[in-house]
Amino acid sequence: MTTTVHGLDELAALAGTTLGPTAWHEVTQDQVTTFADATGDHQWIHTDPERAAAGPFGGTIAHGYLTLSLIIPLWSGLLDLQGIRTRVNYGLNKVRFPAPVPVGARVRLTAHLAAVDRLTDDSAQTTVDFTVDLEGGARSAKPAVVAQALYRYYA
Repeated sequence: MTTTVHGLDELAALAGTTLGPTAWHEVTQDQVTTFADATGDHQWIHTDPERAAAGPFGGTIAHGYLTLSLIIPLWSGLLDLQGIRTRVNYGLNKVRFPAPVPVGARVRLTAHLAAVDRLTDDSAQTTVDFTVDLEGGARSAKPAVVAQALYRYYA
């Protein structure tokens, strides 16, 4: 479910809340291959289903950074921030990839808005703790990604 806020004051009021989870998103081999082409990372565990079937994960897996990048569209589905002229991805404090994401697996995002700090009257920085979970079975015992991201918003 999407939470809509209007402006920085309403955003600040969300500090300490958890948003999500999102709907499930399937990670496809086409996504993984496209990501490999974009980044030049064609390691066989990502791009060679036949070889990967005999490998340590029993099939191809998504790049950790691909899974991390899915946070962007999934986050957009959790928070709709109106009345903002500019949004800036300010960086990451921490990123971990506790579990691999097999091709064909489904992931979803939960976000905890840990802090909203006003920088000026018309700007704020958020600290968001993200968890990307895997659906079902033994895969769901550990998240695929845990990350703390910083975003800056300018009204």
